[in-house]
Amino acid sequence: MRSFFTKAHRLTLLAICLVTAVGCHNDSVRTNDTDTITDDYGSIVVVPSNPKRIVSASPAITEIIFALGGQEKLIGRTEFCTYPPEAAMVENIGGISNLNVEKIASLHPDLVISGSMIPQKSVQQLGTLGIPVVCVIEKKHFDGLYENIKTVGQLINRPDAADSLNIAIRTEIHDLQQTLAQDSHHPTVYYVVGYGSGGNFTAGGESFINDIITMSGGENIAQDIRGWSYSIEKLISNDPDYIIVRSEDSAAFCNTHPYERLSAVRQGRVIGINSGLLDLQAPRNVGAIRFLNKRLHPIK
Repeated sequence: MRSFFTKAHRLTLLAICLVTAVGCHNDSVRTNDTDTITDDYGSIVVVPSNPKRIVSASPAITEIIFALGGQEKLIGRTEFCTYPPEAAMVENIGGISNLNVEKIASLHPDLVISGSMIPQKSVQQLGTLGIPVVCVIEKKHFDGLYENIKTVGQLINRPDAADSLNIAIRTEIHDLQQTLAQDSHHPTVYYVVGYGSGGNFTAGGESFINDIITMSGGENIAQDIRGWSYSIEKLISNDPDYIIVRSEDSAAFCNTHPYERLSAVRQGRVIGINSGLLDLQAPRNVGAIRFLNKRLHPIK
């Protein structure tokens, strides 16, 4: 059995595991030129009220910045920031867990916004250089998306755009839930984060991914677990109605033993989903809910 655990999935797993260990703040005090903000790790950071040169060290943050129309401020992004496609035009600063401080400094940013994967050492190095870093981390539940959008909107001086985006997301979610309320069937679902000889990993009940599955009209078979590890014996025993896996990994999963024994594999109920729709806490999560709802509740 081959081991499967992509770099992107490692980032997802580590990022959301870190969320369970910290509180969330983002309180701020504004003066004419600066804000003093308490970020999600409890660090007090003085940031410009209207930053002009921003580096994003998080794919989710990059997506939010674009969704808020603040991309003209974005001068740097990580190699994992691949959505929207226009992000490719922004300077690539490299990785996240191995942040290139020298590269960031060379861009002369007045603000760095990161997620949960940025090393504390890098934060300290950037602080020594006079570059403020605000950590806006992935939250455990879907509603945390609204908080993160609001925070990023405040940081990039686009609060009205953040409010409008949150209203639009809430409205779409509400409309979708009204439709789901008419369907009492909730097929069981298993989401593949990692599989193979390295172990089986999925999203437990304390994750925004679990919330997305539920909001899509599915029932996560791993909702009772804490953490991410899931035994192959339990997966085979529970035999979910549907499997969700990244599109590019769907064929390999279906052809790997013993997963080919699952009913969802044998009966063609494996849902391939684009990277980023489900594994990042970003506005595209609405698209994940809409996509999964159509696959889990096909029109008969």
